[in-house]
Amino acid sequence: MDHHVQADKPERTDFARNWVSSSRFLFHVQIFTFTAMLMGGCYGLYSMRYKGKPNVEVPESSLYTPKYK
Repeated sequence: MDHHVQADKPERTDFARNWVSSSRFLFHVQIFTFTAMLMGGCYGLYSMRYKGKPNVEVPESSLYTPKYK
């Protein structure tokens, strides 16, 4: 009795030879990569968002109509 189990067609299980399963796998890898990049970009934009108008002290001598002492 032979204890080794071999596939009847080894080319069906080979990634390089079976273009249906390899293209399906690569499609899912592309979708995952695209989604990860999109979510990372959205998080990057969210973390560096504009947080509002800052309250900046401007010296009176540098205004459009300056005030001198």
